[in-house]
Order: sequence, then structure tokens, then C-alpha cells
Amino acid sequence: MAKETLFSKKNRALLTDPLDDNNPVTVQILGICSALAITVQLKPAIVMALSVLVVLSVANVLVSLMRSFIPSRIRIIVQLVVIATLVILVDEVLKAFLYDVSKELSVFVGLIITNCIIMGRLEAFALANTPWKSFLDGLGNAFGYGWILILVAFFRELLGSGTLFGYPVLENLGLYELGYENNGMMILPPMALITVGVIIWVQRMRNDKLIESN
Repeated sequence: MAKETLFSKKNRALLTDPLDDNNPVTVQILGICSALAITVQLKPAIVMALSVLVVLSVANVLVSLMRSFIPSRIRIIVQLVVIATLVILVDEVLKAFLYDVSKELSVFVGLIITNCIIMGRLEAFALANTPWKSFLDGLGNAFGYGWILILVAFFRELLGSGTLFGYPVLENLGLYELGYENNGMMILPPMALITVGVIIWVQRMRNDKLIESN
């Protein structure tokens, strides 16, 4: 019975809805800045996605646990302190174990503090729900954000540099000998926005729930 409660249909929806029907990037149009800034290569995009996963899921649980004790007048300050503390911890871990990626991400790890997805979930969900539901909501929205980020980085690195994780994929496939040239525009920030736009178009074309009625 406990297992059915923990993973009930409503709880499973907290994990699955942000992946498609209520994706924070393609449906809610949040977190676009990082999609523009750190998706030139796949590796930093994956690290950023994992960083947001840790910060969002843990922050959701902590705020949910404290929700009965947080005065409404200072709730935003408390949420920012929780997020900032977690971001500092994540940043220190990256510097210790993935220093090159940490340097590449630079200030963008710190900007997780201002990521509107995280603040939005704390304000809209964690303050009104139990820690378990808040944890699932954090995981779901982080996965929804992360797979978009990784997909954008996949196409930008592959088409812009001909590599994946720095490995020369297109060269080894012999496409350069056939006349293919890397599309330098793919590594420019506007192409990240265009790539996200194409993903949004494909998603709305295949999902009737996202079609806006006139």
C-alpha cells in the first residue's frame, strides 16, 4: 500500500508531465538563457543539467520541510538562501572533480541561483506540498529542463563542430571527404534559440494538448 501511495498516478505525473506536456523550457518558456549560453558542447550541457537536477530536487525538499515555519513576508529570501547554498556546494564539487568543465561553465553555474524554473517550483509547488511530492516535482522539472538542454547541445556540437564530447564524429564517418563542411552558425547563440524553436514546433505539432485554440 505504501508503495502504491508513493508512486500513485498523480505522483508519477509529477515526473512525466514536465518531460512533454508541461516542459519548463518548451511549454513554459523558462530557463532559455542557459540553453543559449552553454549548449555549444554536449559535456557542459550535461553537467549543467545534472547541477540543476541536484539543486532543484534538494531545494524543493528543504523548502517543503520548512514551509510551515517560513513567514510569508520573507519566503523569497529564504528560498534564495537555500538555492544559493546548494549552488555554492555544487560549484565547489565541480571545481574539485571537474575543474575544466567548471571553468568552461564559468559564471553560469552561479546563475542557477536566478534560474526562474527553480524559484518557480519552490514558490508554486514546494511551499504547498509534502517533501516527497516536492522531490518528484523537482526531479521531473529538472529532467524536463535537462533533456532539452542536452538535445540542443547535441545538434549544436555535431553540426557546428562535427564532434560529440570532442570526438570527431563526422570526420570518422567520412562526411568531410564527401564535401560536408561544419556549419559555423550552429555555435553562435542565435542558433540555440532557433534550435529550441524547432523543438517547440515539433513538440506542438505532435502533441494535440499544446495546440492553442483560437
